[in-house]
Amino acid sequence: MDGTTCLKSLLLSINQYKSSRSAANAAQLQKLIHVSGTDCSLLFWQVLPSECLSGLVELAGDPNIDPCLSSIIISLLAQLASDEEIKVALNSTYNLTGTLASVIHSNSATPREGVVLQCLQVLQSLTYSARVSHCFTHMDELLAFLVQHIQAPNDDLTVPCLGLMANLCRYNVSVQTHIKSLSHVKVFYRTLINFLAHSSLTVVVFALSVLTSLTLNEEVGEKLFHARNIHQTFQLIFNIIVNGDGTLTRKYAVDLLVDLVKNPKIANYLTRYEHFSPCLSQVLGLLHNKDPDSAAKVLELLLSLCSVPGLRTLLCQAVFRPAGARLRLGSKKEPQGCGGEPGVALVHWVSMPLDGPDKCYLQALLLLEELFEETIDSALYSSAQPFLDLLLPVLLTMLEAPDSTCSERLLKKHCSRVARHIWSLTETLLCTEDSMRMLVAQGLSAAVCLAQMEALFSSGQMDSPVFFLSSQVASEVILKMLDLMRHLKQLVLDMETSFYRILQDQRVVAPLSQSLTSDHREHVQTALRILFEAAPLPDFPVVLLGESITANNAYRQREAELSASRLSGLEPLPAPMLSRSCPPPAPSCQSSGPSQDAIHSLIEKLQSSMELQDHVKDLRVSEIMDVYEQKISALASKEGRLQDLLEAKAMALSQADRLIAQYRCQRAQAEAEARKLASLLKEAEHRKEELQVELSGQVLEAERAQADIQQLLQHNARLQADSQDHQALKASYNELLNRFNDSERMLKELQSAHIILTKQAEVLRKQNEGLKVQQDRVLSQLAEKEEQIKHLNRNIEEKVQEISGEVVRQMDKEKEDMEETIDVLRKELNKTEQARKEASIRASSLELQKSQLEAKLQKKEEELSKHSQMIAMIHSLSSGKLKSDSLSL
Repeated sequence: MDGTTCLKSLLLSINQYKSSRSAANAAQLQKLIHVSGTDCSLLFWQVLPSECLSGLVELAGDPNIDPCLSSIIISLLAQLASDEEIKVALNSTYNLTGTLASVIHSNSATPREGVVLQCLQVLQSLTYSARVSHCFTHMDELLAFLVQHIQAPNDDLTVPCLGLMANLCRYNVSVQTHIKSLSHVKVFYRTLINFLAHSSLTVVVFALSVLTSLTLNEEVGEKLFHARNIHQTFQLIFNIIVNGDGTLTRKYAVDLLVDLVKNPKIANYLTRYEHFSPCLSQVLGLLHNKDPDSAAKVLELLLSLCSVPGLRTLLCQAVFRPAGARLRLGSKKEPQGCGGEPGVALVHWVSMPLDGPDKCYLQALLLLEELFEETIDSALYSSAQPFLDLLLPVLLTMLEAPDSTCSERLLKKHCSRVARHIWSLTETLLCTEDSMRMLVAQGLSAAVCLAQMEALFSSGQMDSPVFFLSSQVASEVILKMLDLMRHLKQLVLDMETSFYRILQDQRVVAPLSQSLTSDHREHVQTALRILFEAAPLPDFPVVLLGESITANNAYRQREAELSASRLSGLEPLPAPMLSRSCPPPAPSCQSSGPSQDAIHSLIEKLQSSMELQDHVKDLRVSEIMDVYEQKISALASKEGRLQDLLEAKAMALSQADRLIAQYRCQRAQAEAEARKLASLLKEAEHRKEELQVELSGQVLEAERAQADIQQLLQHNARLQADSQDHQALKASYNELLNRFNDSERMLKELQSAHIILTKQAEVLRKQNEGLKVQQDRVLSQLAEKEEQIKHLNRNIEEKVQEISGEVVRQMDKEKEDMEETIDVLRKELNKTEQARKEASIRASSLELQKSQLEAKLQKKEEELSKHSQMIAMIHSLSSGKLKSDSLSL
């Protein structure tokens, strides 16, 4: 069964299950869901799968369907959401987020159901890195559910609720405002802060992400991210990035650090973080990870760090550190084997094949462009030079034409990569130094450029396998390739000839005209530079260029008129539908058949006329060729206008398909709401009948209760009279009883007072006798103490007299000894002074002798020098005499 047949069967099964929700229809639908999942993802942009998805989303949000079937549908939708384009459409067009929120709301009374956890996981995947509108269905209920289960202790739903809350709060001011307006928001903040000490790194990074989104610019955030705490926060985030529980935890940690770096104050703190260099080295080590998702998040973090001026140079130093022998021994064709250098890892991600991860390739190329831009005209340029030698062959290899057997998806990726590579070559490398231009020229040949241009030109033909490429993308790549050839036309062999030959090709008119009429400034500037080179050429098709520009302007005007009429007469498309990028369906080849046949027939006639020119001497062949060239150019311009009209019709058809899909989706939603309202009305009528029966029973009960009340009132009157008599008797009894109790209480009090006074008198008498005995004993002791004191005073006086006499005698003796010692010291001092004087006299005499000896020594040296001079003169005279004797001899 092919994809279309399978999807038709799926749509039929969905409609059958909606009309009759039997077990057989449910089983058939489950079977077709398992079979159709892959085909639905492949044919998603067509109308039939869109209807299937609308029906599946509607069934997923229906609370009355089988839970098993609902779980299977949600699993299929989660599988489809793994594609980025489909995920965006499921959020914007099909409102899957609101549907899953309604499922969670309907099952909020039983949150332990498996469908609730499944919906939370799918919602976390859908809302990651996507802005979700606060106005979709059950948004407030979903936020209340998340807050409740985040605050619940030891809940299985805590982790997915935290992750979903982190996604919803990020870059979403309306959700942040709603949460801040809650009455118990401080308790919620306290719960999140407590999660920062959790044992799971995933829970920690989720909680920190929510706190960052909610409190970064508030008082709580000022305390949380204060200068005293921010270094610990940086260390925690880097630890999570390097040692996280998995790719998911690393993704959220990178997003958290990227959000923090966007704050200027925190970015300034990060530049002063003392452990940034070792942390950066550990993060760069993750580039050698084979997981493309982890590598993509690491590259995203590095690109974010490049936006901070203080960290950009540190990043360049870490990436372009000297590689040593490993770089010299490495192979340029296999950079992944060159060692563990971060720069080599970046080159490895840039050189990924076409079927590799596109996101890693693009981010690695952007990061290298940023780093090379920083290293130009700096001391780091010499360190970056070896990595440029590695990167340049990779960039030049990507300019080669792809294999013709490649699939359409790979060919499209190839064209986008070629555009990016040419931009890197022209803007980053060719604008640096002449040496770099020479390296590019040595690695590139004119044949490679010609082959690439032929492949790009062939992508615009009807019978080409890459006709799916929009003319705008093809024009951008062709113009950038021509600009690259313009830069290198004087440096590469045969490049100038190839460049001017391509400029005179009529196929260059379409991309040149589209770029000249483009909305992008750099496209127009590039096209003008190419036009400046091409205008002086003799065979440049100026007329065709003017016709093409006119056709493009007419098409733009027609498109604006259609848009205005659609906005004024029809219901406008929603913003997500307008922004969805889907390639228009390829028109049939028969639409341009007559013009192509006419051109081929004219070419055949022209060739036949050239062959028969010997027989037709009178006919001027040049005039015939001019006529045919005019006709061919007219037919080519007409074909271009027809092609533009055909593209406009194709776009209008695709917009009509989108409108139909939107109408059917809205109609399905309206029917679902109508059925829901009808069921609510039936429930209200049934409830009304039940209430009427209950009301009649209540009326009978009220009548019986009224009769019972009358009887109870009469009996109450009799009881009231008896009660009054009883109260009177009870009052007299109470009065007598009170008087008796008072008299008895007074008697007991007087008896107790008499007993107490008697006991107190006896105690006082005994105390008086004891005090008299104690007084006598104290008086006797006092007399004895006075005698002892007198005796001690006498002894003290005697001891004082004895001690004072001895001290005086001892002090006199010590004074005499000291005087004798002083006399001895004075005599020794006089002797020392006399010796000092004698030593000074002796030193002065020695000094005099020294000066005399020095004078004598100087005289002796003068005499010695005179003697030496005389000896030298005698020696010279004797040597001169010997020479004269020898000469006379």
